[in-house]
Amino acid sequence: MKIPRPLPADLTSKPFTRQEALDAGVSVGRLRYRDLDSPSRQIYVPGSVDELQLTDRARPLTLVTPFSAASHATAFLLWGFPGFLPRSHEPGIHISRPDTVGIPRRRGVIGHRGQFFEDEITTLDGMYITSRARTWLDCARRMDIDEITVVADHLLRVPNPEFEGRSSPYCTMDELEEMLDRHWGTPGIRKARPALEQACVGADSAPETRLRLALNRAGLPTAEVNVPTELSPGVVRQPDLAYREQRVAVEYEGEGHSDPEQIVRDIAREEDFSRAGWTLVRISKRHMGNDARSAVAKVRRALEQRGWAPN
Repeated sequence: MKIPRPLPADLTSKPFTRQEALDAGVSVGRLRYRDLDSPSRQIYVPGSVDELQLTDRARPLTLVTPFSAASHATAFLLWGFPGFLPRSHEPGIHISRPDTVGIPRRRGVIGHRGQFFEDEITTLDGMYITSRARTWLDCARRMDIDEITVVADHLLRVPNPEFEGRSSPYCTMDELEEMLDRHWGTPGIRKARPALEQACVGADSAPETRLRLALNRAGLPTAEVNVPTELSPGVVRQPDLAYREQRVAVEYEGEGHSDPEQIVRDIAREEDFSRAGWTLVRISKRHMGNDARSAVAKVRRALEQRGWAPN
């Protein structure tokens, strides 16, 4: 039995296209050997590859489909968006093309067509993909308004350069508004507009956004979001939500708050608020069920104890 020639090293660990193989000096005959699987025409996967990442599955499909980019649920996952997008993990790679050419039709592809402006297509890990703002709009049709807001808050958040290596948000409010204006008739825009109206700059996580929206929906006063607050001379804290007039702060505590060192920091934080005459309300995942009713009740109780009353 004839042993096939080894593939170039950069073709052994991920899927590749026929053109990439030819450019690397691989012969057409070599591509016929059984150690290569072909999940779709002009695409090959080495048999030694056990598990494919989403990027590895999407990239070659965009390369062999002219004028195309990863989009919709695939782009949503590749960008690492928070929020719940129904059916986002179903099989199939979402690919979009301009409406001037045919819809993508290929095994393993969910095809879309649409109107695209130049800045709505970018690159990620060597493949074309719809921009974050365009992906946000494309996915809005399948999401509820609060989850669209979760993604908008994520895009608008000002990052910490020390930890994230960037100083600018992924998108500005003007950029998201322009995206809606460009595509005023697209499906999902009727949900994206009210979602953007309730979006804000400052939320650091999806649970924080969901908590803020639940509190607003319950008729509680509007809180400041992640604003540095001087509690006493030299002591500044930045609660997730702050009701400055009532001196009530709200913190959402995720799984990381069970770490022993974090527990020590949480105790110090609570002591700082207490010494300054503030009430700190601590919310966790268990308070967020049933439309965050338990969380709303805790915050409402703290506000009422500080003299707040609904109009």
